[in-house]
Formats: sequence, structure tokens, C-alpha cells
Amino acid sequence: MRAATIHGPYDIRVEDVPDAHPTEPGDAVVQVLRSCVCGTDLWAYRGDSQRRPGQRLGHEFLGTVTDTGPDVTTLRPGDLVLAPFAWSDGSCAPCVDGLPTSCVNGGLFGAVGADGGQGEAVRVPYADTTLVRLPADAASDGRLLNAILALSDVMGTGYHAAVSADVHPGTSVAVIGDGAVGLCAVLAARLLGAEQIIALGCHPARLDIARAFGATDVVTPRGEAAVTALRELTDGHGTHATIEAVGTRESMQTALRATRPGGTIGWVGAPHGNTEALDPMTLFMHNITLRGGLAPTRRYIDELLPRVLDGTLDPSPVFDTSMPLESTPAAYHAMDTRAALKPVITPGG
Repeated sequence: MRAATIHGPYDIRVEDVPDAHPTEPGDAVVQVLRSCVCGTDLWAYRGDSQRRPGQRLGHEFLGTVTDTGPDVTTLRPGDLVLAPFAWSDGSCAPCVDGLPTSCVNGGLFGAVGADGGQGEAVRVPYADTTLVRLPADAASDGRLLNAILALSDVMGTGYHAAVSADVHPGTSVAVIGDGAVGLCAVLAARLLGAEQIIALGCHPARLDIARAFGATDVVTPRGEAAVTALRELTDGHGTHATIEAVGTRESMQTALRATRPGGTIGWVGAPHGNTEALDPMTLFMHNITLRGGLAPTRRYIDELLPRVLDGTLDPSPVFDTSMPLESTPAAYHAMDTRAALKPVITPGG
């Protein structure tokens, strides 16, 4: 089968790899219909995080079950399914506590030794507890498939940010970052009843999506100028809830300065580069709560999927281009150069 692999910075290839097949009794094989490129994939692409030469890529996908191991009981070949970005056994203590991304037997798609979503097929461990079966007729609706695909990672991560930041009716919210996760966090804040949603970003097309998703205000400067503008929008107080969806030193500094005393920061921007901005004294002196982390997206799919299916939640606009599997290197380049927000990859062309 064909799959995307990485061989060094800016060196993405689509190559022949061994076919996916069940190796454990609880495995399933999913033929991929849609996958996509994530912002965290760009770290390896740029050389900011290490990958082994030939390592698979991609952790967001949906598709059709083609094979199952003997212990799989809830799925059968032909089922249309969605995969969260991590597999989990559903029974260990972290899973029971609602943190499947901390599963003691879990793992991430695209990690060393695992299949990646940017390929023709994926072996899925613990298929019964990892995969979510979808209505069969969704396969014929491209927009709906894109909306569902967002639940694999970015919509669930944006929702985790808003939940972690304690967004609720009447709150003011700042969302730092206009990537797909930040935009989905805007959508999540609206879903949770925020009264004021301030999107911080600098790309006009993305801020247009933020407005469509529910942002009441946008702030385009960065750094101290962004904090000044945000405080002007909140009568000098700052926001009740701040979502940090970037993961850099500057973005965390902005989050700390934007949050009002007693507020909460929802942190889902995976840290990379210099993150020394996490100042415990600021948190302590102003009673600011910091929550978040790697989003347990499997936990949120059951809650968000019905809203996607009935049309009350539609994150599909974060996918602004589509490319066939063989063009995966071009998809990475487009996302890296900001020519695309989040490319969809379709193995079938």
C-alpha cells in the first residue's frame, strides 16, 4: 500500500509500505477515505521535532473497516468509522477517568512503529474502544465527512480548550491562535454560551472564519499591543477565560497578561520552542487557573458527533483545500507557507 513517510526536514515522500493487517486480536484495519495535515505535523516537517527516517505520518482519519481481529465485537467490514488521534483500551484507570490519551496501553497514530493516517490504510489497536461507527450515508456527503473528520483532533482539541478554560454562558473568552485548533476553540466557546469571544490572529481569511464561527471581536496585533487591545475590549479587566492554542513562549505570555484575576487559561497549544513564559508567580498572585493538555478527543466524540450530524455544529470550513495522497508533500508545503489552513488528503484521489 501507499503511505506518506518522512526522511528529514522538508523531505516528505509517498512510498510503498507493507500492507496494514491485524496483528493483535483486538485490531481492525481501516481503509482511509479522508485524512489531513495537522499543525503538529509541521514541527517534524521543519525539523523542530525528531522523526525516524521512513516514519509514517498523520493521526487524523476516517474510513471503512476492511478487516478485524477475532476479538473485535462491535465492528464489521464495511462499517464507516472515525478514529481519534490516539488509540486506547477503554478500561485502564486513565480511560475510566476520562483521559484516553493517557491510556496505559494506548498510543498515537503516526508514532514510531504505528501506521499513520496519511496512507491508504491503518491498523487500529483496541478497535472496539477506539473507533466510532458512523452512519453509512455520511460517506456520500463530502462536507459532512470533513466536519466529522475535524472531531478526530482539531474540533475535540478546541472543545477541550474551552472546557478546560471553564467557558460557560456569560463569560468573556480570548482565543490566542488562528490555526484550525484556535478556530475550533472559537466554535466551542460559542457552543458553550460565551458572551464575548475575542479571536487573536493575523491572517484575514482565518479571522473571517473566526467571525463566522462566532467571534464577536478580533485582535490582529501581537505581544503587548495585543494585550492592550484585548483589555480595551474588556473594560480593562481581561477575559474570564483564555485559550492558548499555539504553544510558544509569546503566546503563553499573552495568555497570562490577557486573563483577568480569578480567570482560567485553557492550554492546548502543545509546547514547542522556548516555553519559559509559564510564570508561576503571575498565576499565584492573580489566582489564575491553568488547565488543559493533550486533548482526550475520544471522550468528546460521543458528545459532539450528534451535533455534527444534526447540523448544529459544523467545523468543516477549517479544511480549505483537498489533495490526493500522492500530493501529500505539496499539502505540507502549502500548510507550512500558509497557502492552506488545513489540507484534506484523499487517498482515492
